[in-house]
Amino acid sequence: MTTGVRRRMGVEERRQQLIGVALELFSHRPPDEVSIDEIAAAAGISRPLVYHYFPGKQSLYEAALRRAADDLAARFLEPREGPLGARLLRVMGRFFDFVDDHGPGFAALMRGGPAVGSSTANAMIDGVRRAACEQILAHLGVEEPPARLELVVRSWVSLAESTALMWLDGREIPRAELELHLVHDFAALAAVSAAYNEEMAGVVLRVLAQEPADGPFGDLLVRLSSLAPAVPAVPPQRLG
Repeated sequence: MTTGVRRRMGVEERRQQLIGVALELFSHRPPDEVSIDEIAAAAGISRPLVYHYFPGKQSLYEAALRRAADDLAARFLEPREGPLGARLLRVMGRFFDFVDDHGPGFAALMRGGPAVGSSTANAMIDGVRRAACEQILAHLGVEEPPARLELVVRSWVSLAESTALMWLDGREIPRAELELHLVHDFAALAAVSAAYNEEMAGVVLRVLAQEPADGPFGDLLVRLSSLAPAVPAVPPQRLG
């Protein structure tokens, strides 16, 4: 019979292990319900040794948050090829993969967990939102986006975030339907802005010209057209 020998980890390797263990625990329960003792037990080390690598739970939470934030920001990366609607739908698929995998942790992060009020945590969360907005603007191919376009994109990223939080509460709407719904929401926000501004109209028309009839945006037009017979006629004095 042979006895296994536990390999001694280096400092950085142990730190990364603890971050991974903490992130896994935070993903299944709100971070404020996870103790240092649980993290130590899951990592197979003593509680004092955890404090050797991290001065407290807050610093370990922020390190796990940093890894999660980098992962979430990466979900918005997408090759700039093909119709925009299909690209956004793939992005939403990866975004909800993250939400699914890190449900309680995602909710605690966005609603305020043990790092609430922490300037470090707030900066990381804002960094994810900023990275997401920059990616969407890049997909639109506008080098110097006008203020209205930035408003549309930022509003949509916030909408995706709040929608994911509500979905986690009961998961009452099928996930695939919700992902498509959010892509339609982007088109709707852009269309409303285009109705008020010629520059935005140009952006929207350019995007639509590249969309196939069977794509997400084409699907939205079909759904809207089915409502047309039930929409009251616009009074003549409101036209023109």
